Amino acid sequence: MREAASPPTLDALARGREAAGASLTFAPYWWEAAPRPEAGPTSLPAHADVVIVGSGFTGLSAALALLRNGRRPLVLERGAPGFGASTRNGGQIGSGNQKFRVQHLIALRGRAKAQALLREGVAMLDHIEALIGREAIPCGFTRCGRFRGAIRPAHYDAMARDMEDLKALAGVESFMVPRAEQHREIGSDLFHGGSVLPADASLHPGLYHKGLMARIEALGGTVRGGAGVTGIRAETDGFSLSTARGPLRCRDVIIATNGYTDGLLPELGRRIVPVGSALIATAEIPPERFAPLMPSGRVYGNTNRVFSYFRAAPGERRIVWGGRVGRLARAGTPAAYSHLARDLLATFPELADIAVTHAWDGRIGYTYDEVPHLGRTRDGIHYAIGYCGTGVSRATYFGHKVALQLVGSAEGHTAFDDLPFPAYPAHPLAARAVPVVESWYRVRDALNI
Repeated sequence: MREAASPPTLDALARGREAAGASLTFAPYWWEAAPRPEAGPTSLPAHADVVIVGSGFTGLSAALALLRNGRRPLVLERGAPGFGASTRNGGQIGSGNQKFRVQHLIALRGRAKAQALLREGVAMLDHIEALIGREAIPCGFTRCGRFRGAIRPAHYDAMARDMEDLKALAGVESFMVPRAEQHREIGSDLFHGGSVLPADASLHPGLYHKGLMARIEALGGTVRGGAGVTGIRAETDGFSLSTARGPLRCRDVIIATNGYTDGLLPELGRRIVPVGSALIATAEIPPERFAPLMPSGRVYGNTNRVFSYFRAAPGERRIVWGGRVGRLARAGTPAAYSHLARDLLATFPELADIAVTHAWDGRIGYTYDEVPHLGRTRDGIHYAIGYCGTGVSRATYFGHKVALQLVGSAEGHTAFDDLPFPAYPAHPLAARAVPVVESWYRVRDALNI
């Protein structure tokens, strides 16, 4: 009898090769507990109330809010429901307030608007916690806090100033951990101390998505996979849609495609650039070796321009480690994830012999101004997209808000409503430039420039 193949070690993966007979699962670890539902052959109705394009956290959150407000949403997905980034991310939940340093945000938007945006970022984090509790979704949500390690001493000092500004402007609590004390947060000597945001959180993204789906279907909503929308035409009394399952008409449309936004609506397509994000998951680590690695049980990141983010899998002694996609290797091969293994081993070199079981990637939706946007197109199509890598809380919140805007509720107002939504100059070139820019950032990280 032939023995089952074993997964490669971190050391083997870091070298860009898979030992003969080794096996690596190229699918999200989260799908083990929450497999993607089959698309199924079910046909679509000829008419719908509200069609939501995209079945990620934005689309499902919008559907749930619509159902709670007397509307009947139909969520359409190109592939299996939740196939995109909502079940491919690291399950880290923050306010999104770490995209800009506070003083930079003030310089860009003015003090009053910066304060409003930052405070609403905190509201996003509170909103997802309340929703999960209210809807009783079992997804391992916990306010574990976030440790961000300073790669260089200057990063530590800059973070300390920024945390003070964040407290003064938005009331966000944090504390700094000097290098001499960082082992109480992380068992690594790589960092020069770091910051802790104790209110940040984590969850199991696959189970969260599954729970949202279950609540929508229990309330009478519909989610259909294998039903990609290929065309939308505005009409006097609504919209006419072309889909992979035939035409239909509807009263309203919400676009919730984020990093999977394509040319369906050129008005939105040129305002989003997809950026790849990749992750690996290790096998279970022996308890005596695992305990010192992340003793505070937080989610983690670092201060590089091309940064890493990582955490323990919920209730398990395995590490889920993420970063940008590998650009120099063919997708679906071990070499495409070798940089993640190298980054992990730079932090925890003692794990070289630990196996890697899963490797996968997904797409982040980046906007030109690096903030998310919601609103309506010229033809009256609602949208919420562009989370720039902080999509778990932002997508949930923006989906809820855009649904309230669609039904005309004053509670749909956000501080983001009046922000102009700039297009990328020379959008096709911007999309192709992503790997070049990331490579340059890696060089700058390595050389400290």
